Amino acid sequence: MTRKVKIAVFASGSGSNFGAIEEACRNGALHAEIVVMVTNKPDAYVVERAKKAGIQVAAFCPKDFSTKDAYEEAILGTLREVDVEWLILAGYMRLIGQHLLSAYPSRIVNIHPSLLPSFPGKDAIGQAIEQGVKITGVTVHLVDEGMDTGPILAQRAVAVIDGDVDKTAEAIHAVEHELYKETLIELFSR
Repeated sequence: MTRKVKIAVFASGSGSNFGAIEEACRNGALHAEIVVMVTNKPDAYVVERAKKAGIQVAAFCPKDFSTKDAYEEAILGTLREVDVEWLILAGYMRLIGQHLLSAYPSRIVNIHPSLLPSFPGKDAIGQAIEQGVKITGVTVHLVDEGMDTGPILAQRAVAVIDGDVDKTAEAIHAVEHELYKETLIELFSR
């Protein structure tokens, strides 16, 4: 049997994508192991999800560090301790800086709730509804120094439902969970 890819999942919120990735690892669909969950929000629900799954939690408050470099250096220390190979962003609401980009070149993956390059950044679903689009979607991409600008790995369209943010978000989350898993399976089999 081949060795599992050691991944760190970065998240800042409820952790629904974290949960989907963890389940895919646990049931063998994704040949990877989440060795640490990194968060910038120690009180986020994703922390509880990780603890329930028996996964190490590394919480770092950016305001506790004098610079972004110091913040990322602390994260890197933890990642190195557990030999992380890939960083998987799952609702991590911070731009990745040069320290992490240099340490994991072309090995940081993000998921975004729009068909990039449309509606990058925060509140992509709200942006789509405000613009009156009928179709939005999900993008999985590699991370670079920009805001949702890295090379696209996969995309899938999702219909905007009745101009409603919550209904559309629910539909997007269902697609995110499947598309992220499929994309990571393909990426780790290369």
